[in-house]
Amino acid sequence: MKPAATGRVFHEQGILFGYRHPQSSATACILSLFQMTNETLNIWTHLLPFWFFVWRFVTALYMTDIKNDSYSWPMLVYMCTSCVYPLVSSCAHTFSSMSKNARHICYFLDYGAVNLFSLGSAIAYSAYTFPDALVCTTFHDYYVALAVLNTTLSTGLSCYSRLHQNSHSTKSLGAWLCIHCTGFLTLQSCGPRGRTEPSTVHLSIDAGTIPVPTTWPWLPNQHWFLEIKKPILCKVIRILAFAYPYIWDSLPIFYRLFLIPGESAQNEASLYHQKHMIMTLLASFLYSAHLPERLAPGRFDYIGHSHQLFHVCVILATHLQMEAILLDKTLRKEWLLATSKPFSFSQIAGAILLCIIFSLGNIIYFSAALYRTPEPELRKKET
Repeated sequence: MKPAATGRVFHEQGILFGYRHPQSSATACILSLFQMTNETLNIWTHLLPFWFFVWRFVTALYMTDIKNDSYSWPMLVYMCTSCVYPLVSSCAHTFSSMSKNARHICYFLDYGAVNLFSLGSAIAYSAYTFPDALVCTTFHDYYVALAVLNTTLSTGLSCYSRLHQNSHSTKSLGAWLCIHCTGFLTLQSCGPRGRTEPSTVHLSIDAGTIPVPTTWPWLPNQHWFLEIKKPILCKVIRILAFAYPYIWDSLPIFYRLFLIPGESAQNEASLYHQKHMIMTLLASFLYSAHLPERLAPGRFDYIGHSHQLFHVCVILATHLQMEAILLDKTLRKEWLLATSKPFSFSQIAGAILLCIIFSLGNIIYFSAALYRTPEPELRKKET
């Protein structure tokens, strides 16, 4: 279908043909996996790597004494999250043509999965890749805790980039931030990780039971989509939403490779870390530049447009990152076990659970805004 027949919400810059029906059934969406549309390769470029990462994860589970080998727990968590985000992404691209609201909700879930993977990366980095000079420092102690906060805010900001509220928008966004901060700022670290005394990260939520989102008074009376009204601003907000968690997660790598290269920076993993950074930068460029389809609209509708290339680069970056972390885990094991204390199960589970709770809270909040009231046009007809 042409973009004029689908509506502006479904239209992508530089893509002229290959759109699916904007109100496809779930069955039609699944069947579209085997038809040539402009989403087909978006789906398969994440669906096939999902099975590859599952194979690697299952292999690691089989070779690990899960009950007694706490040193390997962060790696297993990271590998699990590396399976989650390609699956959710492929599902989001598959079912995004069911309706306008379904499209937004699918990508809300996609953003949450990407940020869960970001937290998995932070946990693995904290456990295996921190430079020698930063292990057991205050920065190391609070690194994962702040990564949880970053992923929570990133999910909310990326969802906000799709749905902007034209009524009480400042009040609405402020209330959203208050909910997150009230429940999250009680996250505190008691005892530095890596000392001889027991170390525990306490994660608690003081906000209490969160009411059903559709009853929140600060939800807007009307809404409009930032993607349509201000697409450039939408893209900038979304890129920033994903850039700053990545920058935070990568600070130990930047320090290790470029500032004070010590013994840990001279192992075989360094080259993989560098390749991972290059591939991530390339993926970011492709996502933001809309090349090559912007230069030749209609030429890359089915094969070779920027989002497909972005998917490929992201998967390659994840593979390189996984290899780097596995090498650090193996080569630095003796030194890390002698110097720092491995994560406890409660620390890992608490961080992951808190991230999931607040990410789902974001998704529910912004999804409720989609269904809060009819579109303005419908309200005019009623009056």
